[in-house]
Amino acid sequence: MDILQAIKDRRSIRKYTPEPVSEEQVTQILEAGRWAPSRGNSQPWKFIVINDEQIRKELADVIPTGKFLAQAPQGIAVVVSPKLSKHPEQEGAAAIQNMLLAAHALGLGTCWISVCGTEWAETASQVLGIPDEEWLISVVSIGHLAETPEKGRKGLDEITFTNKYGLH
Repeated sequence: MDILQAIKDRRSIRKYTPEPVSEEQVTQILEAGRWAPSRGNSQPWKFIVINDEQIRKELADVIPTGKFLAQAPQGIAVVVSPKLSKHPEQEGAAAIQNMLLAAHALGLGTCWISVCGTEWAETASQVLGIPDEEWLISVVSIGHLAETPEKGRKGLDEITFTNKYGLH
């Protein structure tokens, strides 16, 4: 799959079929996350594969923006260490984007469920047994698509400036 086309075609999916995600697909998605860039190659991330339905339901109860996680056949939590990097959230976000694109290339749907900085981050971290010194930044739901949302994007002329903000 052409990377630019994958970037344009990928959408957030919140409805999934009950078909399981294979272990091989999960490994490929994790590999994509592992190869994300990080400052000084710090690799401040850890990934928690959530294949237990009860844990996904518990997280869905805790994370108000991720209720659909309960129906997803798979999840991956992304945890970062502020001790390993000065920019752990950004580097974790790069890993997440790689995983989203890899899943799309495999024909799977995903949704990035943000957790970091929310009032439910601590409770979600407790559900997953994450140590206090590490940060849960996101949970990614993964599954076979049961929807195909269509959304456009703003034109480059609306979001791009030259040399200084506001100059075209």
